[in-house]
Amino acid sequence: MNTIKRIFLCLFLLVAPLLFAQRGFVHTKGPDLVTASGQTLMLRGTNLGNWLEPEGYMFHFDGGPQSTHEIEELSYELVGPEKADAFWKQWRESYITEADIDLLKKNGFNSVRVPLHWKFFDSDNADGFRLLDRLITWARKDNIYVILDLHCAPGGQTGTNIDDSWGYPWLYRSEEAQAHTAAIWRRIAAHYRNEPIVLGYDLLNEPIPHYPQLQQYNKDLEPVYRKLVAAVRSVDRNHVVILGGAQWDSNFKVFGQPFDSNAMYTLHKYWSPTDVSVIQEYLDFRDKYHVPIWLGESGENKDEWIAAFTKTLEANHVGWCFWPYKKMDATSSVVTFDRPAHWDEIITFAKMAPGTGNAEKRIAARPSPEVAQEAFDDLLKKIQFANSRVNAGYVQALGLTPVSH
Repeated sequence: MNTIKRIFLCLFLLVAPLLFAQRGFVHTKGPDLVTASGQTLMLRGTNLGNWLEPEGYMFHFDGGPQSTHEIEELSYELVGPEKADAFWKQWRESYITEADIDLLKKNGFNSVRVPLHWKFFDSDNADGFRLLDRLITWARKDNIYVILDLHCAPGGQTGTNIDDSWGYPWLYRSEEAQAHTAAIWRRIAAHYRNEPIVLGYDLLNEPIPHYPQLQQYNKDLEPVYRKLVAAVRSVDRNHVVILGGAQWDSNFKVFGQPFDSNAMYTLHKYWSPTDVSVIQEYLDFRDKYHVPIWLGESGENKDEWIAAFTKTLEANHVGWCFWPYKKMDATSSVVTFDRPAHWDEIITFAKMAPGTGNAEKRIAARPSPEVAQEAFDDLLKKIQFANSRVNAGYVQALGLTPVSH
């Protein structure tokens, strides 16, 4: 970079925070997030997982379907495509409601991360925008910041169940998938560019697993991020862009010098020790580049672990967003709900070898369509806000004061 370009970059980095503040948006300022009024913002949030990207373990389908399309295929088999489509439509209407956002406000949270599936944002009038617009209206009322997270990108950024891919991270080998992902982000950013309660865009959830065969794509991650940031910035200069490291958002060595003046970097940590050594390399990254870092996911653990890790994060000024808000028959979530009727029968059937090649055995072992329908109907009742309950110990472990319905 020549001297003139360096001067212009330095001037832009100095002026950019003032521009974002004037527009009323949360923005980065050195190693901090700051509000439009200039106050340092400490994010304390939860993930609205399983709403727009169902995951098998959330249904207790251990040993069975795990990705979104696998779960959907199971529902098609059990109750038929028409009733399954009606079920999933109602699921998206009922799983997260205004009452849920109100409850988060009462319990002391100030942010939510919303995992998204690209298929709900593949056109300007796609239903994902209706669902998100509704959520953002509720969040605006409660002053809950919203982070939009592309959990499932076209082609797949992980090759596992969590991105609903086809078993391989084709995103890094496909120019078409990269262009498609950029188009998704351009469309989302254009839709929300003037919405201050949207804090930012988490561009790819947990890219590139730790599997040795896939680490060849580490070198491709930042170039993909550059394409996605360029797509966002072509329509939206207001929002924070959020970049996660390789190997499930843990490896920051893939990053060079920050290339956007309003960027935050995110890490995920599960089932690790809870002392500062676990996050020291990310603190060092923050100090080296003078950029904010944020824990976008953690949790799925005992309350004692949650409490110890939260204290470490808070002591080192690292905002957090634990996973998840809501989960069936669980204590490691903000709220929980009971298993529906006949659900153990559904779980048992889900463990059978899949595929039409095994059709005769599956038909012989399956619950009847009537029993399966009762189970899915009852699940829709169980996920309703009135039938959920707060896990007080979990909320207390986060350093917050639990408030029930």
